[in-house]
Amino acid sequence: MLTLDLRSDTLTKPSVGMREAMYAAPLGDDVFGEDPTVNALEEKIASLFGKEAALFCPSGTMTNQIAIRLHTGPQKEVICHQYSHIYLYEGGGIMANSMASVKLLTGDLGKITASQVAESINPDDVHAPETTLVSLENTMNKGGGSIYTLDEVRPIQALCQEKGLKLHLDGARLFNALVETGDAPAEWGQLFDTISICLSKGLGCPIGSVLLGSKADIKRARKVRKVFGGGMRQAGFLAAAGIYALDHQVARLKEDHRRARSLGEFLMKAPYVVEILPVATNIVIARLEGISPEAYLQELSSKGIKGVKFGKDLVRFVTHLDFGDDHLEEFGKRISRS
Repeated sequence: MLTLDLRSDTLTKPSVGMREAMYAAPLGDDVFGEDPTVNALEEKIASLFGKEAALFCPSGTMTNQIAIRLHTGPQKEVICHQYSHIYLYEGGGIMANSMASVKLLTGDLGKITASQVAESINPDDVHAPETTLVSLENTMNKGGGSIYTLDEVRPIQALCQEKGLKLHLDGARLFNALVETGDAPAEWGQLFDTISICLSKGLGCPIGSVLLGSKADIKRARKVRKVFGGGMRQAGFLAAAGIYALDHQVARLKEDHRRARSLGEFLMKAPYVVEILPVATNIVIARLEGISPEAYLQELSSKGIKGVKFGKDLVRFVTHLDFGDDHLEEFGKRISRS
């Protein structure tokens, strides 16, 4: 039986065209700054977002953690949503890597507002850590792939400028947001000091994320990457996949979103499912009643469907480029029998 694996969009495999681009990539030593394909990727994505420079890294956790290291330090503090990936899913890296404190905010579908940020900035007081960084996430994983709008972010950016704070974007799935809103990447680039973008999720690359920022920040980031063990040598094989994805696999993200909406409709009719969070992009979160997530996922597994537990009564499914319309149809048949 064919397994319908919807645990994450990180499960994608490189397409034939992507593999060919990888095999053909000219190579050099990236730690010496001599890999032409890495350099081309960094220049391409920095230009796309209107940023001065970029740094190719193995993972989104690394790009996020490098950015936090740039903007914080001991006795400094990060403001973010309580469901942020940088807080929940990066192994305590804020403390381990930067020795910084965190102030956690609440908000609908994982998003925060400028007024919340304003109320959370610490006073200049010996008893409190110094607030230096605000971090947002777009799309918001724990918010069911929810999207920040430019109008929601601009007041936060204006506040950060007024208060002298840095603003970072965990844009792991930023392209998912952009294909839905139609916003230009450069509009987002001008709002943030640093942006982390994953290539290994919906864009379908086997590995890699990019950190965007000023020339000065990326110069410092390169040294932090080295300390984190992220310096890669002939990394052009991987960077070529990123270039291919940016050229060929962005617009098709809307197909993942269309299938996610249909998947949510199938789930809403399934036993035990009492609510589907709003499906904005490629993430579907279902609330269960009368069964634990573990038992529900075990039941689905027996039917060849995989998802993940996402809370005490929640399960998550993520559509991706290896999940087509035929898979969606099969999902509908199997879930109706669960």
